[in-house]
Amino acid sequence: MSEIRPAQPRTSAQISLPDGRCFEGPIGTSLEHYIRAAFPQPAIPIVAALVDGRLRELTFPITEDVKVVPLDIADTEGARIYRRSLVYLMLAAAHRLDPSLRLYVDHSLPFGAYFCQVRGRAPFSDAEIVALEAEMRRLVEADLPILREMVTVEQALEIYAAREATDKVALLRYRRVNQKPLLRMYRLEDYADYLHGYMVPATGYLKYFRLMPWGEGFLLRFPRRHKPTEILPIVPSPQFMQVFREYGHWLQHLAIENVSDLNAAIERGKLQQIILVSEALHEHKISEIAAQIVARFRAQGTRIVLIAGPSSSGKTTFSRRLAVQLLAQGLTPFPLELDNYFVDREKTPRDENGDYDFEALEALDLDLLNTQLADLLTGKQVQLPRFNFQLGRREPGKIVRLGPQHILIAEGIHGLNPDLVPGLPAQAAFRIYISALTQLNLDSHNRISTTDSRLLRRIVRDARTRGYTAADTIARWESVRRGEKRHIFPHQENADVMFNSALAYELSVLKPFVEPLLLQVDPHSLERIEAKRLLTFLEWFVPARPDLVPENSILREFIGGSSLEDFHWEE
Repeated sequence: MSEIRPAQPRTSAQISLPDGRCFEGPIGTSLEHYIRAAFPQPAIPIVAALVDGRLRELTFPITEDVKVVPLDIADTEGARIYRRSLVYLMLAAAHRLDPSLRLYVDHSLPFGAYFCQVRGRAPFSDAEIVALEAEMRRLVEADLPILREMVTVEQALEIYAAREATDKVALLRYRRVNQKPLLRMYRLEDYADYLHGYMVPATGYLKYFRLMPWGEGFLLRFPRRHKPTEILPIVPSPQFMQVFREYGHWLQHLAIENVSDLNAAIERGKLQQIILVSEALHEHKISEIAAQIVARFRAQGTRIVLIAGPSSSGKTTFSRRLAVQLLAQGLTPFPLELDNYFVDREKTPRDENGDYDFEALEALDLDLLNTQLADLLTGKQVQLPRFNFQLGRREPGKIVRLGPQHILIAEGIHGLNPDLVPGLPAQAAFRIYISALTQLNLDSHNRISTTDSRLLRRIVRDARTRGYTAADTIARWESVRRGEKRHIFPHQENADVMFNSALAYELSVLKPFVEPLLLQVDPHSLERIEAKRLLTFLEWFVPARPDLVPENSILREFIGGSSLEDFHWEE
């Protein structure tokens, strides 16, 4: 009988890559060492990885055999990590130049940039921006380690109090109250800071960026995912910038600049006041838009309102509130559903994968649409189509004739595309772009993504109206985003006016609705990565009572209870 010996402790661990290759190293070797061995000169920087389905930083130690999927900056999570690390690099460089500087990362721009400002002093001069970029590039060239440290909240409070970073101190106060004793901070030499999420392991990863003056601040420019090693050309976005400036003024009026201000206001019993003022600002803006439409109707004969915006912007409620305002100002709105103009299923164009592309402009019967629009505007009787989605075919719809005071309102993803109604003169249509352009940030350095706000809205609405799980919505979100980038965002500056549907208080109200849905996501699924990130983000918010939200609020489109849900505004 052979001798039985005790098992020897393992001294090595192996990673398996999607391409079938395997690499082995001593127990505790960082993921970064494995990635460098497997990809010595990657065309696109690899900044993180999925390790057995869990998102990990490159500093993560490998202690057992695992499956690894590298993530570069063309991936969603990789792009987030790269952008976040760039912000950290900028803050560290600014600290080295002048520890008293107060930099604010304000909002994003669609061509790949964050708008940043220095506060408490005059704006940066061109020379100061050049110096800041030069210091950032020096740090990149030095390839210095960015060290992850777990510190107590008390230690973090001491760091930020010494810097007089009052917004960080106020935010961490809630962290302490919420019984979260530890905080993940990052250190680059003598500079330590908290940014919400993972980071690259060293400054040498951050080669692709540029700084430039922009208005009263400057831009931190970075690559977009589809061209991950290029800085894209600047696309002028005057209306986009104007919307952010306007929303910034709204927040100042509410005395809410960041989440700690919102939390403090809720705890002081000021939530109802915040809601009433926020909703009044919305109503005032919608009334202004209606007045512009009425003026165009009277001066130029404008009879069509086209509305477009990305998913979960609140287009349905906005359209109905706009209809109420138009009725109050003497016009009779008539809804035209563009989805009824789909071509029959067999004529629907297909995408690069051979699947039906219902979002393509060619999925609509543009000839029929434009012919009927012309007839409606000249007072002719028209039989509208009705699309049968079960059969995939158009059927005869109702017969209508518009009077001289009627104005058509059509909402769809192609509303701002000039090719939708090429035969109409420019003055015949009034175009509106709507999106939830959040400007309320966690603090001066941690942005709240407008995309995240819309995703949280959609998770709540999908669960309530369609029975979808949070995992279902998250799984579809990337496809939704691709459609927005292709069909909506390129045309947003064609709008006559932009409406920002974001509400300063909404994430506090959404929190108790969405947290249970996110907690139900399977911990072994890929969707859990996104769910965990959103849950961690929501921890910073004090929950708010939904019963205080008015019944005509855009937020009611998502949480339910809208008084406009059954509002019929056509004659």
